[in-house]
Amino acid sequence: MPSPTRAAHNYLVAGYFRRGRPAEALGVVRRLAASTGRLDVFALSMALKLSAALALPGLVAREVHARVLRSVAESDEILFAALVDAYVKSRSLGYARRVHGAMPVRSVVCSTALVVGCMNEGLFEDAEAIFEEMEGKDVVAYNAMVEGYSKTEETAEGSLEMFKAMQRAGFRPTVSTFVSVLGACSLLSSLELGEQVHCQGMKSGLVFDIKVGSALVDMYAKCGRVEDGRRIFNQMPERNVITWTSMIDGYGKNGLSDEALQLFGEMRERRDVRPNHTTFLSILSACAHAGLLSQGQEAFQSMESEYLLRPRMEHYACMADLLGRFGSVRQAYDFVRGIPVRPNSDVWAALLGAATLHGDMDMANIASREVFELSRKGRPGAYMAFSNTLAAAGKWDDVHDVREMMKQRGVLKDTACSWVGSENPPLVD
Repeated sequence: MPSPTRAAHNYLVAGYFRRGRPAEALGVVRRLAASTGRLDVFALSMALKLSAALALPGLVAREVHARVLRSVAESDEILFAALVDAYVKSRSLGYARRVHGAMPVRSVVCSTALVVGCMNEGLFEDAEAIFEEMEGKDVVAYNAMVEGYSKTEETAEGSLEMFKAMQRAGFRPTVSTFVSVLGACSLLSSLELGEQVHCQGMKSGLVFDIKVGSALVDMYAKCGRVEDGRRIFNQMPERNVITWTSMIDGYGKNGLSDEALQLFGEMRERRDVRPNHTTFLSILSACAHAGLLSQGQEAFQSMESEYLLRPRMEHYACMADLLGRFGSVRQAYDFVRGIPVRPNSDVWAALLGAATLHGDMDMANIASREVFELSRKGRPGAYMAFSNTLAAAGKWDDVHDVREMMKQRGVLKDTACSWVGSENPPLVD
């Protein structure tokens, strides 16, 4: 084309995006901007979508924001919502607030994006204030609140309350709603409420969705009803890696390590699903709980050799714990020294725990120094473990020094607690 039109550029951008080639699409947008000096709303919105696909949301969002100020005469609801969303995804909540605040009329879509950002940062009161100010709330806005509350044990009850409020407002729960609420029930270990959600899912027909089914498996397993989780697992018409991992993790957490290994073996024989990092963490944890040293070593070695998955620090920490507790502390130390990158405090804390268990003062000294250097104010359990090891060896002066170090660094001893079930109000008024 001798003079490609703006529409032709936009079609090309959209085509590249649909074909999964975001880098080429963004290149077309930038060439269009360089040749014309201006971009329309479509091109700017596409650039924000492309930034998320390229994992460059912060950089591109600021670039697009600058062009919006230069190119767009009137505020566009969709464009501004996309801009807020891009800033939220880049964890630039301050910029997201500015864009939201500059809008003459704040749409539900734009406000929902900001609610998500506040929830992600733990700013629950701010999210609540934005949600209350929304006019014409929709199911997506309610889902943002339900999901945001469902991520921590401290706020999980808020997820259940919002779930009830959503239904009172006349909105039907979606797949996303059920997954979030079931996650909240898992955190609260609330079997009764989880069963109520299960019944609602059955009435709505969404219980057969793969995401809802996986969440049900996880919920029943975390509430100690692993046999019910397995029944759901067996009835699911389709399963993905999350489903398999939830069931394996459920067996391991409930002390059924042999069943976890058997199911893991079945998973490895299938061609339609492959274990991921979380799957291996679950099976390594199951082996560590049961002291299955050889099985844990075989699973760990297969991560790279069979599945080309590079172990993460949590996998190394789990193996250090397994080797130290059920092999030897020296074997665990050699393993830690062989890690190709610098071990973090999780790994050294695992070694310290093993050294404490076996009363190995030399190894406890080495591990504790690393833990205290890498985590100066955190890990009170590590300080207490080392202090107890010193006390068992009769080194009371050293015990005093550790306690003084805790005071100087502001390290507080963990408070013990237990979970007690209670009567729960129904989820449907």
